[in-house]
Amino acid sequence: MKQSLQDRINAIRAEVDALIDKKVAKAAKASPGIPAGVLRNLITNRAPECQCRQYAVLEEREVI
Repeated sequence: MKQSLQDRINAIRAEVDALIDKKVAKAAKASPGIPAGVLRNLITNRAPECQCRQYAVLEEREVI
């Protein structure tokens, strides 16, 4: 059965979140004491829209 568009969007968003979480974990090791939520905001604030746009901007800037 073919996935619905919404299912594919949800899967992509989850994949992007996982990539951002990995980047946050790496940053947290380098910056102990800074909460993960703060690091995530610092990493993603350049593209505050949806996860797809965040990924595109982060990849463009070679952050991911």
